[in-house]
Amino acid sequence: QVQLVESGGGLVQTGGSLTLSCRAHGLTLGINDMGWYRQVPGKQREMVATINRRGIATYADFGKERFSLSRENTKATITLRMENLEPQDTAIYYCHAEGPACPQTTCWGQGTQVTASG
Repeated sequence: QVQLVESGGGLVQTGGSLTLSCRAHGLTLGINDMGWYRQVPGKQREMVATINRRGIATYADFGKERFSLSRENTKATITLRMENLEPQDTAIYYCHAEGPACPQTTCWGQGTQVTASG
């Protein structure tokens, strides 16, 4: 099986930047796409950005000009760089992976809080 371990997140002033990282442990060869989702209490979880094994990333409209997702397959790690953060970016960010090594082909991390204010 696969375990996703997240790092980064925290509190930043409006307009600031943060970097989130996620590393997969376990049967990482069984992972295809990886990415980040986010969720605000009372709302559905939404996709932020995903990336395939070839390094091709897809972004939500709100992040196309401000976020950058990269992947290092040898370390089974993805890194999300977020710039010019806005209060509406405040949410819990979850690492996500898809593949046969995940239960029902989907794995989730524990989540990390990102707060932009001030």
